[in-house]
Amino acid sequence: MNEQTLWASRAWLPGGWRESVLLEIDGLGRWQKVQPDTPLPEGVAPLAGPVLPGLVNAHSHAFQRAFAGLAERRETQDDDFWSWRDRMYRVAGAIDPAMLRAIAAQLYGELLRGGYTQVCEFHYVQHQPEGRPYPERHAMIQALVEAAAEVGIGLTVLPVLYERAGFALPELRPDQARFHLGAEDVWAAATAVQQQRHARLSAGVAIHSLRAARAESIHRLQALAEGFDGPIHIHVAEQPAEVRDCLAATGLRPVEWLAQQGLLDARWQLVHATHVNRAEILAVAHCGSTAVICPSTEANLGDGLTDLPAWLRAGVPLAIGSDSQVTRAWREELRWLDYGQRLSLKSRNVCAAPEAGQPATAERLWQSALDGGASAAGEASWGIHPGARADLLVVDLGDASLAGIPPGRLLDALVFSSPGRPWRDVMVAGDWVVREHQQRGAAERLGHFESVMQRLWAGSE
Repeated sequence: MNEQTLWASRAWLPGGWRESVLLEIDGLGRWQKVQPDTPLPEGVAPLAGPVLPGLVNAHSHAFQRAFAGLAERRETQDDDFWSWRDRMYRVAGAIDPAMLRAIAAQLYGELLRGGYTQVCEFHYVQHQPEGRPYPERHAMIQALVEAAAEVGIGLTVLPVLYERAGFALPELRPDQARFHLGAEDVWAAATAVQQQRHARLSAGVAIHSLRAARAESIHRLQALAEGFDGPIHIHVAEQPAEVRDCLAATGLRPVEWLAQQGLLDARWQLVHATHVNRAEILAVAHCGSTAVICPSTEANLGDGLTDLPAWLRAGVPLAIGSDSQVTRAWREELRWLDYGQRLSLKSRNVCAAPEAGQPATAERLWQSALDGGASAAGEASWGIHPGARADLLVVDLGDASLAGIPPGRLLDALVFSSPGRPWRDVMVAGDWVVREHQQRGAAERLGHFESVMQRLWAGSE
């Protein structure tokens, strides 16, 4: 990779917008020099608009892109997360590595256009449908790695510990057989990814949920990860039934159990964490863990709303994720992060904090997602500053949603004025993967994705 010099009229640096920013990229695709208030150097073409760092998508199930929009009818008296899950298993049970590669490549291209430059793949579809490993044991993981490399997005692979169907159900259901992975296998899969690590690829580990993993296996995985600086992700407290079942089985609420077991630290990423109380939030803050909120999926599934003001007051980093892929742009996720609270609390700009010098809702949410996303991806630093990976988004000021917006309110309009065009240009690790709204190979990937969808849904209305 060649060293590069860029120049932006405005850039979002630590602390907010700065003017006339010189940007130098080293041969490893990381920021080497970031210097505001610098005249445009001779021979350097200015970037076409203001720039922001790319954002980390902290929670993704790539295969569910093939299910987005196909669970929006109710044929029975009730419809909730659990009935949605049973229908989603049709896709989980049908895909093979080649299909997953096509689905993931289409998704990852969309995520880049939505402003994400790194995706954390919470991956639990491991084996053949009946549960036997593929001849190439990590074939499904490799399909994700190849899809991300083709598109150019950064990828954090999270193999998932998954052993049982529930607290009182010691075995997996037949339609869950291909998900099975024990602690040793999770660690082996993560290690295999780490061994092929490059500027855009890393690995962590994950636990599907407390209901899906035995306590001794969770502790074993924690022991294997002793000294490991990668992230540890877990679905937790997404559904009231999960909380009730955890109380019945352990006497403790899910986040409470994790804290009392001494498991939580700064590597832990608590995905959803919807049904938590104030004591649990304070425990998470004390341990330095991150909460990963997925607003569009949580709305789509009827999960409920977490106590976002309490998380923010406690100073817990809040990352965001696309999860089930019903939305694939961070602007919409951040918008609904605050809109959900407005509807619940009947108040506006719930996430602003003027008393703390943070009157702008979008800026507070954006900075939290930026910081929380770094932790979720296992990155020591993230953003436009020396040492961080050279990722950036170039804003298209020709977008009608931004017309006439004062420069100081640009981020407000990006989040709360919609719809808007995708980013004009996107860079990942010093490589332009979107230029003037165009993406290499997009039409071919869409064709492959459409072929997979036809195979999955042939005969459906």
